[in-house]
Amino acid sequence: MQVQQWSLNWAGRTLSVETGKFALQTNASCTVRYGDTVLLATAVMSNKTRDGIDFFPLMVNFEEKLYAAGKIKGSRFIKREGRPSEEAILSGRLVDRAIRPLFNQDTRNDAQVILTALSYDGNNDPQIPALIAASVALSLSDIPWNGPIAGVRVGRVAGAWKINPSFSERGTGDADIVIAGSPEKIIMVEAASNDVPDQEILEAMQLGAKEMGPVIDFIKKIRSEAGKEKMDLEANLSESEQLLKKTEAQVRALVKSHVDDWMFDGVKKGKAERVTMVDRFQKAVEEMLTAQEIEEKIKKIILGRVKIYVEEFITQRILDKGQRLDGRGLDDIRPLYGEVGLLPRTHGTGLFMRGDTQVLSVVTLGAPGDVQTLDTMEEEGTKRYMHHYNDTPATYGEAGPMRGPGNRAIGHGALAERALEPVLPDELGFPYAIRVVSEVLGSNGSSSMASACASTLALMDAGVPIKKPIAGIAMGLASDEKGRYKVLTDLQDIEDGPGGMDFKITGTHDGVTAIQMDTKTHGLSWEIVKQTFKQSFEARLKILDFMKTILAEPRKDLSPFAPRIVTIQINPDKIRDVIGPGGKIINKIIAETGVAIDIEDDGRVNVTSNDAVGMEKAVTWIKQLTHEVTAGEQYEGTVVRMEDFGAFIEILPGQDGLVHVSEIAWARTNKPSDVLKMGDKVKVLVKEIDNLGRINLSMKALLPKPEGYQERPPMDRMDRARSPRPMGGNRGGGRPRY
Repeated sequence: MQVQQWSLNWAGRTLSVETGKFALQTNASCTVRYGDTVLLATAVMSNKTRDGIDFFPLMVNFEEKLYAAGKIKGSRFIKREGRPSEEAILSGRLVDRAIRPLFNQDTRNDAQVILTALSYDGNNDPQIPALIAASVALSLSDIPWNGPIAGVRVGRVAGAWKINPSFSERGTGDADIVIAGSPEKIIMVEAASNDVPDQEILEAMQLGAKEMGPVIDFIKKIRSEAGKEKMDLEANLSESEQLLKKTEAQVRALVKSHVDDWMFDGVKKGKAERVTMVDRFQKAVEEMLTAQEIEEKIKKIILGRVKIYVEEFITQRILDKGQRLDGRGLDDIRPLYGEVGLLPRTHGTGLFMRGDTQVLSVVTLGAPGDVQTLDTMEEEGTKRYMHHYNDTPATYGEAGPMRGPGNRAIGHGALAERALEPVLPDELGFPYAIRVVSEVLGSNGSSSMASACASTLALMDAGVPIKKPIAGIAMGLASDEKGRYKVLTDLQDIEDGPGGMDFKITGTHDGVTAIQMDTKTHGLSWEIVKQTFKQSFEARLKILDFMKTILAEPRKDLSPFAPRIVTIQINPDKIRDVIGPGGKIINKIIAETGVAIDIEDDGRVNVTSNDAVGMEKAVTWIKQLTHEVTAGEQYEGTVVRMEDFGAFIEILPGQDGLVHVSEIAWARTNKPSDVLKMGDKVKVLVKEIDNLGRINLSMKALLPKPEGYQERPPMDRMDRARSPRPMGGNRGGGRPRY
C-alpha cells in the first residue's frame, strides 16, 4: 500500500482525502472525511465494450451502513442492511445526476461508482462528502471523465446563508440547497425551501458555487500528484465500432434531409403525431440499413437511437428559428385541464393534465399512529406526510412487465413531497397522517411537476387546510457547442435531447418550495440559470391562476369517509391513568369503542374514528379517567364498597370518594347498608379534597333539609377515635386504603 493524504480547511472544517489504503483492485478509490463523516468511493470501468446497447451503462450506488452511525437495525428478525432506504436511493441519484453528464455518452463500457458511508457523525451529512469522493475517485482513475467538479450545501440559519450547515442547523432554516459543478457552471441542483423568493434562492446558489472553487483546485492538486493517465477508448475502437460511427453519420444525413418535409411539415401538438413522425424516420433508417446490409447488432443499436438523432435536429431548429415542433412559443405552456372529486369513496382526488401528461392524485387521511417510522443511518423518528409516485408501462403507451417502483419513481415522489411540505398545516391544528398517491396515467414531459399540481388539488379537495396552493413547471434547454442556447418553458419528450436540461421548480405565488435540475451539457452558465428562473416564475403564476378556476381554496369540511380526530389535552401525569397497567385501560377503550388512540408525551391525546358514537364514548371515557375532581362538583356515582363508617362511590372511572355515614341522609343513619346496597346509583356532591388527595362526598347536601331539622351535637373525642378514617388516596390500579 502506498497511502497518500491531503487536507483542506473548507467552510470552517477540515476536508481530508486519503487514497492507497482501501479497495486497491479498482480503477481508483479514496476516502473523504468531513468532520467525522467518512465516505469510501470506488470507481470501476470494464475493459470490455457491451454490444447491442444504445446508452452509456453507468451505475451509481450509495451504500448506507447503519454501523456508520453506531446503530443496529430495529427489526427483531432482520439485522443486516437490506434494500436501500429511500434516503440512500435519493443520495445515489443526486451523485449520478452530477457526474453522468461529464462522461462521453457514446461509451459502451460498464462503469460503476459505489459510495459507502463508513462513518456518520450526525452533524455533517454524507451527501456532500459523497459528491466530492466520487469526483476525486474519477479524477484519480484512468476512466475518461471531464471533471473534476465539487458539491456544496447552502442553508439559511438565523436569517443568514451558511455553507454546509450541520444536520441540526438544517432543521431550523427555511432553505436547503445542494448544487454541484463549478463556480462558473452548475450541473445539478436539489433544493427544498419554505416559500423563499426566487431571487433569494438564486443568490444562495451563486454564493454556494463560489465556495466550490477551492475544492476543485484541491482535487486538481490531488490528481496531479496521484492520478492515472486516462484511457483512450477511441484509440482501440473495433472495426464494428468504427462501422457504427460511420453508419451513424449516414443516418444523421438522412434525418437532416427530411427535417422540412417530415419533421416541420406541420404543427404536431399531440404525442401520437410525434410518435408517428419518429416511426416514419425509423422505417426509413431501417430500409437504408437493410439495403446496405449492415450487420444486425449495429442495426439494432442505431434503430434504438433514431429518436436521439431526431431530437438533435429539433434542437437545431429551435436554435436557428425559435420554432418548436408543436407550434408553441419558447415560453408557452401546453393546454391545461384539471378536475377534483372524481372518486366516490376516497378522501380527496385531483386530476391535472398539461398537454399529454396526465396525473391523478389521491389523498388518504389517517390517524396520527399511521405515520411512517424512519430507521435509517441518518434519521430515526416518524414522517407524517408521504407522497408516492406510480407509473406503469401504459403510462408511456407501451407494454411491459409490472414491477415495484424504481429509483426514478422514488425520486419523482420525493420531489413532489418536498414541494408540498412547506404548505401543509401544522400538526397541532391538523394532526392527521397524510398520504398522497400520484398515479401517472400519461407521461409526455415532467410528470413529477404534474404530480405536484394534482396533489395540491387533491389536498384541497380533501379539506386539508394547506397554507397556499403549489404549482410546478419543468424548463428545458436547446443548446449547441457554439454557445447558442434557448430556454424552453414546459419541456416535453421530443425536446429533451443532447444539449438539454430538465430544470424543475415548484412554488407558490410568493416563492420556491423545491428544485431539481439535471442537464445533458457540461454545465449551465449563470445567464441560463437566471433566464430559467424568470421564465419558470411566469409559467408558475399562470398555472396557479388556472388551478384557482378548478378549486380556489381548501374545502371547509373533510370528506364524510375521512376519519375524524378529537384532540384532548390532559395533564402528562395522567397519561398512566389512560394507559393503565400493561395497557389494560387503553386497550379496553379501543376494543369497546373501535377508535384509535395516540398519546403524546406532552399530554396530547388524539382519538380517531369514523364512528361518531364510538368517538363520543371514547372521548368521554378518557376525560373521566383524567378529570381532576374539585370541591363543589356533582356526580352520579356507583356504590362499589361499604364499610360501617361509610360507602365508597365510584364517581369517575378509577376514582372513588367516601360518603361518610353522617353524609348519607339528614336522618340519622347507623350504617350505610340501612340505606344503600352495592351497585346503587346515587347523586353526590364533592365536599372537599383533603390534603392527602382523598375525596370526601355528601349525599345529603343534594337533598332538601327537613323542616325543623336540628344539627346533631359533634362527636366527643372518644367517638372520633373509634371512627375509622381513610389512609390512602385515589385508585391507581387499586382502591384507596381505609
